[in-house]
Amino acid sequence: MADITITDNAVQHRYEASIDGRLAGFSDYNLLTDAVMFTHTEVLPAFEGQGVGSAIARHVLDDARARGLHVIPVCQFIAGYIRRHREYVDLVRPDIQRAFKI
Repeated sequence: MADITITDNAVQHRYEASIDGRLAGFSDYNLLTDAVMFTHTEVLPAFEGQGVGSAIARHVLDDARARGLHVIPVCQFIAGYIRRHREYVDLVRPDIQRAFKI
């Protein structure tokens, strides 16, 4: 697997994944008072199948936990990641879990 670096580009409201200094993918978000809403995650075609999407999801969810924020997974990729990795379910409030079938 490639060495993936993930940074928070707060100006553009997105986490960016890079491989060898090249943008490989990103996850857009809106920061709310006590939550972060993930709206879209994308892996650029040249980097598909290299674990970029999973690395982004893991990083953004770990960061939300470290910052004490709830997660609103509008992005279907992030919602699906949470469904498959139950250790992150607690980041999503029960009413939000129902709305996104988590």
